[in-house]
Amino acid sequence: MHKVSRRALLAALPVASVARALSGPRKRSPPKASRNRGPRVVVVGAGAFGGWTALHLLRRGAKVTLLDAWGPGNSRASSGGETRVIRGVYGKDRIYTAMARRAFELWHENEARWKKKLYTRTGALWMVADSGEFVRSSIPFLREFRFAYEEISTSEARPRYPQVDFAGIEWTLLEKEAGYLLARRSCADVLEGFLAEGGAYREAMAASPEIAGGRLAGVALSDGTKLTADVYVFACGPWLPKLFPDVVGGRIEPTRQEVFYFGTPAGDARFSESQMPVWVETPRFFYGIPGNERRGFKIADDARGVAFDPTSGDRTPSAEGLRAAREYLARRFPALAGAPLLESRVCQYENSPDHHFIVDRHPAAANVWLVGGGSGHGFKHGPAMGELVAGNVLGEKPTEPFFSLSRFKAKVIQPSD
Repeated sequence: MHKVSRRALLAALPVASVARALSGPRKRSPPKASRNRGPRVVVVGAGAFGGWTALHLLRRGAKVTLLDAWGPGNSRASSGGETRVIRGVYGKDRIYTAMARRAFELWHENEARWKKKLYTRTGALWMVADSGEFVRSSIPFLREFRFAYEEISTSEARPRYPQVDFAGIEWTLLEKEAGYLLARRSCADVLEGFLAEGGAYREAMAASPEIAGGRLAGVALSDGTKLTADVYVFACGPWLPKLFPDVVGGRIEPTRQEVFYFGTPAGDARFSESQMPVWVETPRFFYGIPGNERRGFKIADDARGVAFDPTSGDRTPSAEGLRAAREYLARRFPALAGAPLLESRVCQYENSPDHHFIVDRHPAAANVWLVGGGSGHGFKHGPAMGELVAGNVLGEKPTEPFFSLSRFKAKVIQPSD
């Protein structure tokens, strides 16, 4: 009987148990993937989920072709834009705190491998304007998965963060390991690493798959060619409902989301990443990121917007969205009242009805996997999600029921859910 590696044993663990198993020393993956030993896999979508999935599959010996219509981190993609928050607070959803811990480890591991900085540690200041059940219910899991935090009363927070008006805030929690990730840049870096380790990449659009006899025989591309493989992974975010309307239609809905970047006073470091953490206000769930590669002080409303077409939708920010952002900025950060708008961006979330991820086989095709439902919080989990999906595809770990399609069978899914 062959000897089972520690990595293989870890891969077989449920996602929520991985972090507990990582107390011992870890070894890095080999710098080059094994050649032609595993299955041929086509991964459609080079965003946070697809890019990392392709890389993990490659490192486990699969022969992988990664496909994207406009390229990793492009302006239409849910993984586009400059920055994303990375955090461990997830309310009662323990599985996401576990995945965040594993994602942190993988972000650090690959930063070291590629000699690139993708993560900036600022901490995350959770400003709680209600009873704070979402944040409080996270605390046992922050402890379990070794996320350092500090509860701070508003009287203590005011002198520590004088640039913030804490009126209406009941208490705060500083999540110390949180920060932000470079989004579009890391998508490109994942592709660069994938190619360096022997992966293949094509830039073309996939046509709607034609499934027959319980399998998919190939993917037709917009350039007139066809890709064939043993297994197909579709991690194409807001385009999943278009490709699989019978299975994913109504279970993933793209919504229009607006992001604004405001200018801070010259020479004023109070709103820079050196003095200001990433921040989130609950229950309203406005959030922001300082720094942003010198793009400005980022502010966004997490509330779900209207339905949106990721291919042809107009990405001009609305006057209503800008007005709401300015009103919030003036109330919570008074020194930025009247700050100039430097940049704005319209992106999209790809929401599942319960805002949880979808990772499962296509019910009518054993060699097709569907990965999506990032719902505005998926980017940070990219490396851990890619590891999970690779384990599923290669049969090294069972599917996670929390992310399965079967959870939707109890009710009729409508596009407006």
